[in-house]
Amino acid sequence: MSKEKQNQPLPDFDWDKAADKGFGTGYSSADRTSLEQMYETTLSPVQEKEVVKGVVVGITDREVILNIGFKSDGIVSSNEFRDLPGMKIGDEVEVYVENQEDAQGQLVLSRKKAKVITAWDNIQKSFDEDVVIDANVKRRTKGGLIVDIFGIEAFLPGSQIDVKPIRDFDIFVGKRMEVKVVKINYANDNVVVSHKVLIEKDLEAQRQQILNNLEKGQVLEGVIKNMTNFGVFIDLGGVDGLLHITDISWGRINHPSDLLSLDQKLNVVVLDFDEEKKRISLGLKQLQSHPWDSLDEEIQVGSKVTGRIVNVADYGAFLEIKPGVEGLIHVSEMSWSQHLRNPQEFMNVNDEISAVVLTLDRQERKMSLGIKQLTEDPWTQASLKEKYAVGTRHKGVVRNLTNFGLFIELEEGIDGLVHVSDLSWTKKIKHPSDFVKVNDELEVVVLELDADNRRLALGHKQLEENPWDTFESIFEVGSVHKSTIVAKGDKFATLELPYGIEGIAAIKNLAKEDGTLAEVGESLDFTVLEFLKDEKKIVLTHSKVKHVSAEEKKEERPAKSAPAKASNTDAPAKDAEKSTFGDLSVLSALKEQMEESEKKSKK
Repeated sequence: MSKEKQNQPLPDFDWDKAADKGFGTGYSSADRTSLEQMYETTLSPVQEKEVVKGVVVGITDREVILNIGFKSDGIVSSNEFRDLPGMKIGDEVEVYVENQEDAQGQLVLSRKKAKVITAWDNIQKSFDEDVVIDANVKRRTKGGLIVDIFGIEAFLPGSQIDVKPIRDFDIFVGKRMEVKVVKINYANDNVVVSHKVLIEKDLEAQRQQILNNLEKGQVLEGVIKNMTNFGVFIDLGGVDGLLHITDISWGRINHPSDLLSLDQKLNVVVLDFDEEKKRISLGLKQLQSHPWDSLDEEIQVGSKVTGRIVNVADYGAFLEIKPGVEGLIHVSEMSWSQHLRNPQEFMNVNDEISAVVLTLDRQERKMSLGIKQLTEDPWTQASLKEKYAVGTRHKGVVRNLTNFGLFIELEEGIDGLVHVSDLSWTKKIKHPSDFVKVNDELEVVVLELDADNRRLALGHKQLEENPWDTFESIFEVGSVHKSTIVAKGDKFATLELPYGIEGIAAIKNLAKEDGTLAEVGESLDFTVLEFLKDEKKIVLTHSKVKHVSAEEKKEERPAKSAPAKASNTDAPAKDAEKSTFGDLSVLSALKEQMEESEKKSKK
């Protein structure tokens, strides 16, 4: 057999082909095309700066070798796979192609960048498709929480955590929470998410049901979610209502926290509802009967009540007899004094006081009170007529000034009037402010008492004897006195006589011996032409006039209807009034001296 095989002829050999030494030659065009297609299927088209999937083909202590279907494998640091502690050969992961070939001809990959790019793509997709994301709360920050979504940190504002205000953010740290992406800012790599939108979506149906069934007078259960100075907002199960501070209690409260607290459950009644604005007004006190309805029937006009001051205003104070029942104490009912003062001088908020009921209207739920009625009216005192008898002297405080006089308070509730003409015997006082000021103490004498009409006429000048009785014998007609011109008007001049008395002289009677007229400030001798005691007026002329006829006296006397002194004389006249006068001791001595001389002449 072997010999037969050896004797068989060999096939023809193509020596032309064998003679060609070129590599890869000898393939037909069809063979070459087939081989190229087979080769290309083993490689993947890889572009730089994109995310691709790779298969783990090797793991070392420091590196992970990945096959992405390229002509060479890529190497990635094992630090980038810390989140995959159970990774093994054959697992598929996403990586980012940084460079197809570096200086050493190595393929450069990054899993960290691939995670970031993939995360942003997922975030954008979630935002576009309104997808709910499962987030992990990492930490709290100012105004909200920081959550992790797809490996990217996002901000969850405090106002977007829940439909009701959250006061403690720390309770959410470390927990998982479903959120939706509501805003993306690529410029700042900022993402804002919300958990509230998920709750609102669930509550929308419940809210609509509540609004459809809402009506005035309906009693609902709610939870206090927010508290302000003017009231509290109550969550009625998806829709909020306002409970105003005035509708919390029948009594006065300074702040809702005096009676209520956050997260407190309570029943409220619907007072009003605006369907367009979806505003609901709630009430709490309306669930209880009004305190006025249970007010003791024994309380009537004249009754004495006790309570607490809850408010003090300029016009009076409010006394709370019981929560929801108040009465006004007007400032005029706080004291018998006729001069109104600030109510805070009598009482302060939270003072416990007693008062007398002056008026009471149970239907209108109004009550007026008084505290001065707890003491006796000073005008009805039995000792009033004796205490303020005509001629008695008293000291009081000036409370008010008017054009015609001033009012003096002798004691609380007892006021008297001092007319401007009863302030001084000699000075011509145009206004009481020229003589005294408010709150000054002034001594007076009682001129008239009318207890029935509560009137008391007082005088100040009556404390002294009328000096004009003495002046009548001193400034007799024809007597000459040294006088000083203190003011000049168009027709008359004002003179200052001894003892501070004022006199007048016609301008023509100021002529001196040389024919000139005396000027203001000159002191000359003047002769008395007329002494008018009742009018307290003395008319004079310069001493050169020795004998005056009756007709001249008539010309010298100024008409009673003559106009007042010119305004340019006011200032000097006031200066003249400042001089002291009426030294009664001196006048009395003069009077006694004259009386003794008359007695001697008679003897």
